Amino acid sequence: MDARTKGRFLFTVGLLYGFYWPAPVISKGSSGGQSDTMPSVQGTLPHFIQEPEDAYIVKSNPIKLRCRATPALQIFFKCNGEWVHQNEHTSQEYKDLNTGLKVREVMINVSRQQVEDFHGPEDYWCLCVAWSHLGTSKSRKATVRIAYLRKNFEEDPQGKEVPINGMIVLHCRPPEGVPVSEVEWLKNDELVSSLTADNIDSRADHKLIINKARLSDSGNYTCLASNIVAKRRSATAAVIVYVNGGWSLWTEWSACNVPCGRGIQKRSRTCTNPAPLNGGAFCEGMSVQKITCNALCPIDGGWDEWSEWTVCSSQCERQRSRECNSPAPRHRGKTCEGNSKATENCTDGMCTQSNPLLLNSSMQPDMTVGQTYSTPLCFHDSAEKDLFDPLPDIKVKVQSSFMVSLGVAERAEFHAKAPSESYPQDLGCDFCSTVDQRKKGLLTLNGPISTSREQLRTSGVFGHVGGRLVVPNTGVSLLVPHGAVAENMSWEIYMVINQGEASAQTLEGCEILLGPEVTYSPSGLELFCPVAMTIAHCAEVDAENWNIQLKRKTQDGKWEEVMSVEEESTSCYCLMDLTSCHLLLDQPGSYALVGEPLTQAAVKRLKLAVFGTVELGSLNYSLRVYCVDDTPHAFQGVVAAERTRGGQLLEEPKMLPFRANTFSLQVSIQDVPQFLWSIKPFTTCQEFSFPQVWCSNQQPLHCAFSLERYSPATAQLSCKISVRQVKGHEQILQVYTAVAEGEKELVPFFMQTDCTVTSQTGPKAFKIPLSIRQRICATFDTANAKGKDWQLLAQKLHIDRNLGYFAKQWSPSAVILSLWEACHQDTADLDSLASALEEIGKIHSKSSPKDADEAEHDLSDIQVGGVCGLGNPAVPEGEDCAPEYTG
Repeated sequence: MDARTKGRFLFTVGLLYGFYWPAPVISKGSSGGQSDTMPSVQGTLPHFIQEPEDAYIVKSNPIKLRCRATPALQIFFKCNGEWVHQNEHTSQEYKDLNTGLKVREVMINVSRQQVEDFHGPEDYWCLCVAWSHLGTSKSRKATVRIAYLRKNFEEDPQGKEVPINGMIVLHCRPPEGVPVSEVEWLKNDELVSSLTADNIDSRADHKLIINKARLSDSGNYTCLASNIVAKRRSATAAVIVYVNGGWSLWTEWSACNVPCGRGIQKRSRTCTNPAPLNGGAFCEGMSVQKITCNALCPIDGGWDEWSEWTVCSSQCERQRSRECNSPAPRHRGKTCEGNSKATENCTDGMCTQSNPLLLNSSMQPDMTVGQTYSTPLCFHDSAEKDLFDPLPDIKVKVQSSFMVSLGVAERAEFHAKAPSESYPQDLGCDFCSTVDQRKKGLLTLNGPISTSREQLRTSGVFGHVGGRLVVPNTGVSLLVPHGAVAENMSWEIYMVINQGEASAQTLEGCEILLGPEVTYSPSGLELFCPVAMTIAHCAEVDAENWNIQLKRKTQDGKWEEVMSVEEESTSCYCLMDLTSCHLLLDQPGSYALVGEPLTQAAVKRLKLAVFGTVELGSLNYSLRVYCVDDTPHAFQGVVAAERTRGGQLLEEPKMLPFRANTFSLQVSIQDVPQFLWSIKPFTTCQEFSFPQVWCSNQQPLHCAFSLERYSPATAQLSCKISVRQVKGHEQILQVYTAVAEGEKELVPFFMQTDCTVTSQTGPKAFKIPLSIRQRICATFDTANAKGKDWQLLAQKLHIDRNLGYFAKQWSPSAVILSLWEACHQDTADLDSLASALEEIGKIHSKSSPKDADEAEHDLSDIQVGGVCGLGNPAVPEGEDCAPEYTG
């Protein structure tokens, strides 16, 4: 039996049993065209356009199953192998507008009762059967299931307590259900997936994993299961992230509790590093330690015998002396009472001394006797001798105008060592402001006393193309712009850092040097535009706490104020950043940046460094701790001193903010292994007075710790150096080094790089190629109605104060670019300049659309990306370095 015959047979059987309606008859007209009935294709099996889909019965709501086929004479459902009666079908037919073919669609309802009454080996199922003249086609089987979700979770998450940075794993097995439920996690009733935590991971097996737990991960976690029937919440799991306590550093040992003899010293620590949180364990061990101490008892001084009388002098006097050495006062003992010298007339009154002033009326009296110094003392270090030697009883009374201005004290008394011919010249002390009340207002800025230090000087010959001078490793440079020197002219320009004494004018208070004093010459130099000088400084710049001024030396050697950095001036420009001061100067000369603290919150930065040397042939090891103003030039003094000593840098230099609160700086050594090393008594904590540090004026201060090994077998030293200002900041230097001879490199490591290029001329000296510089100046020097001028350029380059200075320049844009060059000499890209030009182009394109083409034309030639091959020293010729700027 062929397929056509089989189809007709089944169709006839269906009619006999009443399964479906007779198919419509298709007839043709006389013209050979189709009648008004729907067309069919006699030689095609039915094709299902829509097949029945799996469905779930929720509660008691029946579901609908639907299928469509073409071409189809009839379509009927068959469920669980049984034909569904035609009365339970809803059918319709229509013509597909795209194909013109007849489409038949049928639907049936399946109730919950039908599914529950079915007890077959598989789920309740239905499919469609469609007929055509050629035969039949079957659809896919669609299953119908009753949806549900049990109430009880198969596994609830359990609470956890984990240490900080630990891992948390929460398990959840949702209730049984059809369809299978989806699982989400809640933290404090908020979906975890909506949180921004990057350490929480929800897994496909319903686990919740928290990596490196934080304190913020503590909370109540709930597993949420849901399907089309309902939502279920698990029991809540409390997660606690705790922190175990940790000890702070030990405090310094207290003073011995007895003034004389055997006593006790204490030190303590607290469980606050960190403090225990959320039930974390408290620190184990002792919070207080005690050791015995022996306080040396004071020994009062006693007089030696008088010396013999001297011979009788021309003034008819003879003298004798005695010393307080039997015994000498020690350990806070009293000095001898009485006079150390005695004078008497050696002629029983028969002779009187003559007055030389009466004999020579041209001789002037010494007016310097008894002068009063109006400044705190500043003690400086020597390359040969430590600062903290015992000081004799020479007393110098000084009045600190700085300390008076801060309301700390009207007078301060310091002990100073008398200079001796056997000591180097630089062992004495200097003053951070000058000599007496008669010269009130004159401030001395001290350079190093020693004349052995090499002069820091660099020079170069510059013409019309300009160039750059650099004093290596000092933070000092000079930019000579293109066009500053006339064409067909050249000048030898040199720059010197003054290593001697300098002075600056001030009205009151205490001013200090914030950077090196710099001179650039020659004095007769003629410039067509200002040069840009950069000087590193050590101040944390804050207008509320500092009055910072630029000063220049006059022809008579005095100092005059050029400008305050917070005020506007048309004679000079000063731009301060975090570490450097950038100056635009019209004339050569000597310049210094000085600062006067306005409040006790004023801060200058100190650089701290620790060096060590082993004494050959002995068990001694020396640690030297330096405190110096945080500028490259100042640190060079440390480098030079340690290079001659063969010192080794033991820890990266660190910065310490030093406040103008008049409190001293304490340097202490801690955690020295007492069973391996010994240290000289009373030297574990040493101190710089406030004036020593504040008025150091770029000169290094240092203190030394001398340690001795108990055994030659000890090959390493580990300890900490604490440097802290009383009621201020603290910095820790960690020392861990080999001390055995032969294990150390002879050449010490220094932070400063070995810079040999001190002078550059021509295009290589500049970041901005000359052609681009000229285009920028041509675009912005001329003001226009759109406001696109040099003022906008200065604003976008963050050089938008003291604009009156630029206004008087022949080319304001050129001077602005010179200042930008000075500020960005340490960077090798033009990103900030390109971004500023791009932003200007966008602003004008948006604000004036009709002028967008003009704006693009004005700036399209300024192609910052085109610096490659135009003399940029940082980029090899021919390589791309930045996107082309088109405005």
